[in-house]
Amino acid sequence: MTLHKEISFELELCAHLTANGWLNTDGDAAQYDRARALFPSDVIAWLQATQPQAWEALVKNHGAKAADTLLDRLRAQIDQRGTLDVLRNGIELVGLKAKLVLAQFKPAFGLNEEILARYAANRLRVVRQVRYSLHNENAIDLVLFLNGIPVATAELKTDFTQRVEDAIDQYRFDRVPNPKGQTPEPLLSFPNGALVHFAVSNSEAFMTTRLAGPATTFLPFNKGDGGGKGNPLNPHGHRTAYLWEEIWARDSWLEILGRYLVTVRDEKKQPVGMIFPRYHQLDVTRKLQAAVLTDGSGTKYLVQHSAGSGKTNSIAWTAHFLAELHDGEHKKQFHTVVVVSDRKVIDGQLQDAIFDMQRKTGVVAVIKGEGKPKSEQLAEALQGDKKIVVCTIQTFPFALAAVRELAATEGKRFAVLADEAHSSQTGEAAAKLKELLSAEELAALQDGGEVSTEDLLAAQMAARADEKNITFVAFTATPKNKTLELFGTRPDPTRKPAPDNVPVPFHVYSMRQAIEEGFILDVLQNYTSYKAAFNLAHGGAAFDEKEVERSAAMRGIMGWVRLHPYNVAQKVQVIVEHFRTTVSPLLGGKAKAMVVVASRKEAVRWQLALQKYIAEKGYALQSLVAFSGEVVDADSGPDPFTEATPSLNPGLKGRDIREALKGPEYQILIAANKFQTGFDQPLLCAMYVDKRLDGIQAVQTLSRLNRAYPGKETTYVVDFMNEPDDVLAAFKVYYETATLETTTDPNLVYNLRAKLDATGYYDDFEVDRVAAVDLNPSSKQSDLIRAVEPVADRLTKKFSAALAAWRMANENDDDAAAEAAKHTMDALVLFKGDLGAFGRLYTFLSQVFDYGNTEIEKRAIFYRHLLRLLDFGRERDGIDLSKLELTHYALRYKGTQKPMLVKDSPVPLPPITEAGAGAVQDREKARLAEIIEKVNDLFTGELTETDRLTYVTNVIKGKLLESAVLRKQALSNTKEQFAASPDLPKANQDAIMAALDAHTTMSTQALNSPAIQKAMLEILLTYGKLYEDLRAQA
Repeated sequence: MTLHKEISFELELCAHLTANGWLNTDGDAAQYDRARALFPSDVIAWLQATQPQAWEALVKNHGAKAADTLLDRLRAQIDQRGTLDVLRNGIELVGLKAKLVLAQFKPAFGLNEEILARYAANRLRVVRQVRYSLHNENAIDLVLFLNGIPVATAELKTDFTQRVEDAIDQYRFDRVPNPKGQTPEPLLSFPNGALVHFAVSNSEAFMTTRLAGPATTFLPFNKGDGGGKGNPLNPHGHRTAYLWEEIWARDSWLEILGRYLVTVRDEKKQPVGMIFPRYHQLDVTRKLQAAVLTDGSGTKYLVQHSAGSGKTNSIAWTAHFLAELHDGEHKKQFHTVVVVSDRKVIDGQLQDAIFDMQRKTGVVAVIKGEGKPKSEQLAEALQGDKKIVVCTIQTFPFALAAVRELAATEGKRFAVLADEAHSSQTGEAAAKLKELLSAEELAALQDGGEVSTEDLLAAQMAARADEKNITFVAFTATPKNKTLELFGTRPDPTRKPAPDNVPVPFHVYSMRQAIEEGFILDVLQNYTSYKAAFNLAHGGAAFDEKEVERSAAMRGIMGWVRLHPYNVAQKVQVIVEHFRTTVSPLLGGKAKAMVVVASRKEAVRWQLALQKYIAEKGYALQSLVAFSGEVVDADSGPDPFTEATPSLNPGLKGRDIREALKGPEYQILIAANKFQTGFDQPLLCAMYVDKRLDGIQAVQTLSRLNRAYPGKETTYVVDFMNEPDDVLAAFKVYYETATLETTTDPNLVYNLRAKLDATGYYDDFEVDRVAAVDLNPSSKQSDLIRAVEPVADRLTKKFSAALAAWRMANENDDDAAAEAAKHTMDALVLFKGDLGAFGRLYTFLSQVFDYGNTEIEKRAIFYRHLLRLLDFGRERDGIDLSKLELTHYALRYKGTQKPMLVKDSPVPLPPITEAGAGAVQDREKARLAEIIEKVNDLFTGELTETDRLTYVTNVIKGKLLESAVLRKQALSNTKEQFAASPDLPKANQDAIMAALDAHTTMSTQALNSPAIQKAMLEILLTYGKLYEDLRAQA
């Protein structure tokens, strides 16, 4: 009984191929030419059938040696140029007028009958048990040939007796292309052997394009199973049946060989590798082409592919295929494909791939602005014969405007592919972008933050609803809710999004599958959190007792604590020591780490503190700091700081920070609102987080760690700010497939319009007047001012009068009048907030729904201009933090957790909910002293007396300030000279002894530990202003 054995699997697979257009007969293996690694009879049969005149010329010139002459020349050309190049571009022989074509791939459109006949004549053959070597009798289970040239090998294993790993090991250890002391094996060599090698079992498939003995790397070629690795159950038999039923089907296999395979070349243009598509790349590119042909132009698609999915190659293939796509009437589907990406490699890969396939240059235009303005370059490329135009995120607004104009005026059709790129946002795109951003996103942007193509694309698509001639494809690993609603595929495409028609991604390669397949790492595997505990006081100083807004005060106080030198120093110590002991030894000492802080000012202070600590300890470490623009921080230095400031990045010397970090010189990168998205550095093994990360931001930031690298098996996250459960919840959204809870109700726009109209703050005449000016191309700015300023002036004066009435009423203790005035102010502030909410909501929903309502559109214009002129509601009570003092502080280690990402536990994205439904919150007021007490209550935690800085900064410092000797030395020496004074340690000891009775525990510990005494002096000199205060007293 052999049913469970490998031979049965092999025969079944071959029987299917034979029944579906492949050649296979008993005895084929004996016809294989081991020395030439060819199937000679198919080479000759192909030539005789498709190029009979060439064969006749060969026979005429060489007689009985015609076949050998052909086969020797073919093998020599394969050895010289590689298998793929010979298959695609043929060979030349002396005495033949034309180049010999060795394979015919399907043309982009089928108008040439001769080419189609030659395509049909391709000879695909599968041969079993091929003894391939001149040195031994080893046999490969299957070899696949195209017109006698080997293009693939396969080792099969049945799960009844072995596993797919056994097939992989067979290749690694028994199928060595360059056996020691022997001539190379032509079938197994690169690039002159088979193009791809498959390891296949009943349940899984893996592949490699280059055999290298034990160092060979095999990649999964599986479909994925329920969002994870592997393959789903097949009700008809083998889980891997798709390989021979779909992938190796005639048309599919010839398309892969003709269009997908890309040779990777080094700087000298020598082949060093081959890219063969992974299953999901093949699947998405084919499904996109089919969908575009079915749906026509003007559709939107969302591709959710995780990091590690090979998005760059997927985009390159998609761009090339859509640029070549023809409909059933052989008409070109798109005039031009526009690729939006900041990946520097994508334009090079596109051009290399197209040259590899077509031997054509000049097909791709990359808009770089060199020599000519970018707008001029764009216009030329889009009007000319360029099939693909690659532009950056900054250039995209100009590209989209040009595309829209050509689509509208000339009826041209375009495809826009948006890569998940990120970039600092400046220029023309910013205004439209800000209409869609939340307050948190805007705040990050203003502090030098980055925005994604996703946000920019949503903001730029303000031409409303459907654009029939422009097809959009968005590639992203972490789609936001608005991206899903805009680009997601609706179950019923004839209807707009609705609760029973929720958009979903067009195609998914999940984070879970990428992790399980080993393309990225699980960044939550070693997650350590710390919690800062501290107390604040105002040192007895009199505070301004005015009431302040509690939330604003809390933010101000927390910002003060975060920038406090002691807080920074404590965290820097944790980071450096953790990196040295745990991270630095990884990857043979090449491991790197990233520190994420909340603001640019923090980045400056962290870098200075880090450099100081490393220098004091004498560690062989160097750090870089990255932030945008200039930072003014008088406490750190008199001049503004930039990335190029020598004291911050002394060894940078004009280099790009990304490039500098690649080398061995730097180990740690501190970043503020930069490099937290779209930054690939595989050597990153640890991330230290001192910034609140919410939702998608947590996923995008921590995912900088997940890039695979040889020998990289673990990552570390040390978090000073976030809770592990919150981070885990954010990752669950994108672990498998991002889903929407429901859709945004389009009637929210009408509801909000009715609410705004009901205020009575404007009338229809004023709306029409502003809209007419905005829509008139000959209008001047003075026309706009004349149209909108009367409304803004009326409302601003109304608010000012109410504010004056409220203050007067409070002074007179007239509660009723104060309440009435407050009601007027609140209503105006709420009105202003609703204007902004309408703009954001309409900008978003009008891209999904065609409202077809001019009154709504006119109000959108009116509200936008009015909002810019309303400046009330921005008042903030000042908060005086100058007298605040940190009395004690401790950084508590909370242990290492492993927040588990498990399958089937998705968290859906919420839609946009009721907009403009809020009320003005009565800002909670409190006296500043009460707020400080509240902060202390919140953060005291596990503090003990020994944590108190008060002992050092008040008691000991107070006794040191009494020393006349120290006062004299401080006055006549620099700070560095004073710090080295031999009198200082003795005075410190005397002060500790003097405090022994009142502070027994701490004084005893200090007296018994020279290290504690030294640390106390360091705190007083660095943070306690001992030197400065001694000089002030002198």
